[in-house]
Amino acid sequence: MKAKIQNQTVKASTPQDKPFEVRDTEIKGFLLRVQPSGSKTFYLEYRQISGKKQRYRIGNYPSMTPTAARAAASELYADAAKGVDLQLEKKVARDREAKAKYETLGGFIEHWYSPWAKAHQKRGQETLTLLQSSFQELYSKRLDQITSWDIQRWRTERRKSGLKATTINRRVSTLKAVLNRAVDAEVISNNPLGNVKPLRVDDNSRVRFLSEEEEIDLRVALDERQSSLRAGRDSGNRWRATRGHERLSALDGTFVDHLKPMVLLALNTGMRRGEIFSLRWPEVDFKRNTVTIIGVYSKSGKTRHINLNSDALRLLKDWSMQSSAALVFPNHKTGEAFDNIKHSWTRLRAMAGLKDFRFHDLRHTFASKLVMAGVDLYTVKELMGHSTVQMTERYSHLAPEHKAKAVELLVRGQ
Repeated sequence: MKAKIQNQTVKASTPQDKPFEVRDTEIKGFLLRVQPSGSKTFYLEYRQISGKKQRYRIGNYPSMTPTAARAAASELYADAAKGVDLQLEKKVARDREAKAKYETLGGFIEHWYSPWAKAHQKRGQETLTLLQSSFQELYSKRLDQITSWDIQRWRTERRKSGLKATTINRRVSTLKAVLNRAVDAEVISNNPLGNVKPLRVDDNSRVRFLSEEEEIDLRVALDERQSSLRAGRDSGNRWRATRGHERLSALDGTFVDHLKPMVLLALNTGMRRGEIFSLRWPEVDFKRNTVTIIGVYSKSGKTRHINLNSDALRLLKDWSMQSSAALVFPNHKTGEAFDNIKHSWTRLRAMAGLKDFRFHDLRHTFASKLVMAGVDLYTVKELMGHSTVQMTERYSHLAPEHKAKAVELLVRGQ
């Protein structure tokens, strides 16, 4: 079918059972293709210098008007007549448009880094939130125009606002990781912050761990909490019985809920909170007395194996009699992994009278007790899953007797 492609022609071209085309009577190769679905698309049909016939998609109606399509077809036909490769030009323009989305820090994070972080990082959304809150002022800047001076100025401002050097270093490290991804994606040729060194930090921070008395208090509080919950359940069931209500199951197992086995497991293995939350029964080997921390759930991303002492082994065996789910510690409300135990942990900490003590400090307690018992730092490093021995060295001051014995060797040698 031939006709001048204009508004009236396009509107009158109603869909048929099969696709059909309307070829323009004035511009050679300009045509409208109508699909049975009702979609209408403008094309330019032309021949390359080699003689090969090609079709170039101009646009869809009604997003593109017939008038605009005619103008585009006329220009494209003239370019094709000069030997221009229209498909290549389209690809170059498309690539240029796609690359433009990644040119700024904000654009790269939104269109490239964000999907990657959410897919590959356990706390991808937290990282994205941190980047936006920390470096919003740099989001409009081109990646290849971000300089070390920008970061020097940013660090100076944050130091004046009272932000700790360790926190500043972590945030800059996160930004550098984003720019490394931009290099991998070939958006920029090199990381402009590659030579930025972290601020010096005097690592004299106190490692918080339980004293012997505090550990006793914590264990007593765990037992008292269990007794209190059992008494509450018994009282509630008596109340229900007098009113003819269905009784709730008695809390007659070794543990009334997840909290006590979680706390004791952390004390005896040094496992991180997230590692405990994600632990599954297939990763607990009662024959070899080990727990396997799968790399995807480990902070370092590496799988490691932890030997279970008699206390850890006993509590897991006891808990296995009460937990039949795939997860060792499923959330009883959702059946999924916990994301926090803040409420129960806060109340337990108050019962034990512990001040300035986090759940993570149970892990510090595990490492500290090992060092004070004379275990070498390399073994502690492996048990803790630290990526470097420097991370383990924070506990070295807890074994001063070993340093004293070392220097005493000089006296014996005289």
